[in-house]
Amino acid sequence: MLDTFITSFRLKNTYRTNTIIYSIRCLPIIGKLLPASLYGSGGLKTFANVISVLWEIAGTFIGKILYMLLMIMLMLAVYDTEPSDTYLHIFTALTVAGGLTNTYMFNPTKDKYYAIVIMGMDARKFAISNYCYSMIKVVVGFLPLTIMLGWFLGVPLWTSVLMPFFVVAVKMAFIAYDIWKFRAKGIATSENMLGKASWIGLGVLLIIAYGPPFLGLSMNLTVFTAAMAVSFALGIAGLISISRFSDYRRLYRLLLTTDNVFALKKATGTEALKESFAKKIEYDGSFTSSKQGFAYFHQLFVKRHGKLLTKSVKKQAYVITGAAVLAIAVSIARPEFNPILNRITLTYLPYFVFIMYLLNRGTTITQAMFMNCDHSMLTYRFYRTPKVILGMFRERLKTLILLNLLPSSLLGLGLAALLYTTGGTDNPLNYAVLFVSVNAISVFFSVHYLVMYYLLQPYTQETKVKNSTYIVVQYLTYGICFAMMYVHLPTLSFGIATIIFSVAYCAVSLMLIYRLAPKTFRIRMG
Repeated sequence: MLDTFITSFRLKNTYRTNTIIYSIRCLPIIGKLLPASLYGSGGLKTFANVISVLWEIAGTFIGKILYMLLMIMLMLAVYDTEPSDTYLHIFTALTVAGGLTNTYMFNPTKDKYYAIVIMGMDARKFAISNYCYSMIKVVVGFLPLTIMLGWFLGVPLWTSVLMPFFVVAVKMAFIAYDIWKFRAKGIATSENMLGKASWIGLGVLLIIAYGPPFLGLSMNLTVFTAAMAVSFALGIAGLISISRFSDYRRLYRLLLTTDNVFALKKATGTEALKESFAKKIEYDGSFTSSKQGFAYFHQLFVKRHGKLLTKSVKKQAYVITGAAVLAIAVSIARPEFNPILNRITLTYLPYFVFIMYLLNRGTTITQAMFMNCDHSMLTYRFYRTPKVILGMFRERLKTLILLNLLPSSLLGLGLAALLYTTGGTDNPLNYAVLFVSVNAISVFFSVHYLVMYYLLQPYTQETKVKNSTYIVVQYLTYGICFAMMYVHLPTLSFGIATIIFSVAYCAVSLMLIYRLAPKTFRIRMG
């Protein structure tokens, strides 16, 4: 079994190493200087192997650190309950949710597909050895965190030491259920394609995790200890079931289909996007416009794509309105929360940069523009002239800004209203800055995504993304916005800085568009 694990680990490491080399070759400027023969370069492979090993080690800890800090510790500041009890309560509910959705063994990954289906490795030895390795990583990754956080919150050391094993036991219990279901009904559960029952269960568990503490209810140490005892008993039963089960090959034959293994890729691939966009087009010959020129052409596009352009924006508006009303209601009904909510509105404005990043529809809309318009129109010479390109850019920018201003305006109004109901501020300018800065961030993202599309046009004739610079800029945008969640600055100073930056960025971007877009806005060669 050890030989099987070593072989499978080498296979995964080789796959990951080639992925790293491919990623390096996709980097702008650098990638063009590196030949395809690098895949056989011993020096670069050694470097990639080192990166792969560091990746494996980092993967053991980074995800769990973010999970414990964002999903648990960050929430403790919101509740009025005993921190140690709330910590154990949330940890228990999320552990059960993790067991329901991610057991590791029934996750149809590419390394399982290559090892079992392509290379014909012993399915039972592969499954058990790799599962043991995954559970060791769970224990090693969680143990230092549970000990440190337990010490900080006053949780007994023995409890903190057992918590990672509690996670493993819960996962084993769910595996035992999945194996039973396979034996009884012949159903192989894919974690890449969860059913309705799993999604409902996940939603209920999240409500259990975060709802009761708002009402002053949480699990104490005695209840947590009892839950651990039950999970250990079920985990032992699961371990016996895992070791005695022998039909892993038939199970993986059902599980490791291309639909399951490559489900995420297919769900986000260009063909899926084409089909999704096509379903949202309204083929109505009565659509017309009183405008002329570029405005006429663009307005027809907007009317035909009304569902795609407005449906998500309306949903966002409803959710933001509901959340704002709920927050204001809490501030009125539970005044003891007002200091926390007031502090959020006055110091957590940088957090809303990431929220606006998530809300903005720029990427989806520019994809629709290419696949349902520019993909065909850019083959015509007149459509590539500076006058047409700049004219269409102006019309599109107006639409994109107006669409994104609906949710951002509601969010800005909601924050200003929440600031008022939670005690207000000594400086009335904060109300205006909250509203204007959130909308300025929205305008920034609208301009940013459209400018990226025109200056870095990433799509080929086959609608595949082939511009590594575009991908790098996307990741940088995400990384910067994500980092803003950890910045706490006064609303007034950060808001004014945001407004100034957004105006300056838009001005510079528009100048670049007028100078460069006629040269860069072309269909990319594959």
